[in-house]
Amino acid sequence: MLTAYDNGRLFGARTGTGAPWVLALHGWQRTHRDFSQVLDGIDAIAVDLPGFGASPPPPGAWGGAGYADSLLPVLDAFERPPVVLAHSFGGRAAVHLAAAHPDRVQALVLTGVPLLRPTDVKRPKVAWKFKLARALHAKRLVSDERMEAMRQRYGAADYRNASGVMRDVNVKAVNETYEEQLQAITCPVELVWGEDDTAAPLSGAKAAADMLKDARLTTLPGVGHLTPLAAPDALKAAIERLKP
Repeated sequence: MLTAYDNGRLFGARTGTGAPWVLALHGWQRTHRDFSQVLDGIDAIAVDLPGFGASPPPPGAWGGAGYADSLLPVLDAFERPPVVLAHSFGGRAAVHLAAAHPDRVQALVLTGVPLLRPTDVKRPKVAWKFKLARALHAKRLVSDERMEAMRQRYGAADYRNASGVMRDVNVKAVNETYEEQLQAITCPVELVWGEDDTAAPLSGAKAAADMLKDARLTTLPGVGHLTPLAAPDALKAAIERLKP
């Protein structure tokens, strides 16, 4: 059963029977259900971030800071600052939340989060045809229908599968990095990473660990990006290490 927060702007599911001490944030195009195995037996709230699952989209192109702000009403449901477990896109909000509100976050467990732009992985080049079409579309020389066809052909999968404001959110998110937030975080951080993660390579996690004041990196051989489904026990162990 889902609970509404902030007058229905956000929905979350409770696990356990006691006072929640873990807040879980899912990845792009995922929902709170990804954490079913991880949070089994743990008192927690796993939310559907705005634009995913039961939660309506944000009113504009939010980045990590906007998503972090949207979580403040959920924090009011906790008796004490929670451990924030965040996968992939959810980690963008988590690092902003911990940096901007250090008194409201006890610790972080981050997994598969694209925190930094990896130097050992080349970003795909945008096809010149797409760049030209985008420029012509801005001048109204290419129709909306033709532009959408170009997006479907050349855009990244996450972008193609999004619509409306969520496309703008995706564009903003993939162009963010979090050096400033990582250096400002003072709480303990557990980094739990799949060695075969291609969406958020392990090299980025290692670089982030060097920036953080109190970090522990656990690598998972043979595991890719979807750690909540592929390695729930590793995430649960990291959470338990941080239990107050």
